[in-house]
Amino acid sequence: MDSLFSLQNWFTLLMLFGLLAVLGFDNLLYISLESQRVEKSKQQFVRRMGIGLAVIFRIVLLFLLLQLIEFFQEPFFVLSLTGFIETEMNVHAFIVLIGGGFIIYTAIQEIFHMISVHDLHDANDDKRKRSVGMTIFWLVAMNLVFSFDSVLSSIALTDQFWVMAVAIVLSGIMMIVLSDYVSEFLQRNRMYQVLGLFILLLVGILLLSEGGHLAHLKLFGFPVLPMAKSTFYFVLFVMVAVDVVQSRFQKKLMAEREHREKLIRDVIKKEGAVEDHA
Repeated sequence: MDSLFSLQNWFTLLMLFGLLAVLGFDNLLYISLESQRVEKSKQQFVRRMGIGLAVIFRIVLLFLLLQLIEFFQEPFFVLSLTGFIETEMNVHAFIVLIGGGFIIYTAIQEIFHMISVHDLHDANDDKRKRSVGMTIFWLVAMNLVFSFDSVLSSIALTDQFWVMAVAIVLSGIMMIVLSDYVSEFLQRNRMYQVLGLFILLLVGILLLSEGGHLAHLKLFGFPVLPMAKSTFYFVLFVMVAVDVVQSRFQKKLMAEREHREKLIRDVIKKEGAVEDHA
């Protein structure tokens, strides 16, 4: 019992919570954007229910991985067309690839909708709406895709089930709290939705590269290599920095334009006053 609640286990719990918090950022962004596809009055319910169910399924996934980890890593499909395509597909790789492809599809679909001139008067908003049940289903499904790597990392750090389960629950509570703030921020600052969608696109590419690597995928003789996490976070930082600088520069240009227009109005008023006086 002493070893079960040892200082080492509590330290590992803290590490796992930090890991899940960092890895959960992209998941949180997806939840915030996806929840906006239901009626506004039900968005908070959808986020909380989706995250809550996802936490339960994450714990179930953790238990299954502990019992069946070899099954998830063993290839179930092998294809060898030398010089064209080669792969040894396993369950883990398949799930990550499907998740990455779906995220890329969702991001591109939302980007095209955002720039479509046919939606200026929200004429097609009803077509984009989803039912509460369907939205919760996708939130839970994609949460499980995002959680695969974090759960596997947890297993690598400790063999104590309670430590991993508590870390998952704590990270879920944190996501429930932060999801409302992130969603409100995106709704108040709609320009940042563009940044959010391109970050999701980047996340999809990251998952595809990881899935291809896990599947030992080779295309035209070249192996698919996983995107390094350091590269991902560096690109993410650059995207955010560019967006912030561009936003401030745009505000500066608008201020300069307003100043010029004010000067022109003042000149016109003065010329009008001179003509009236004459």
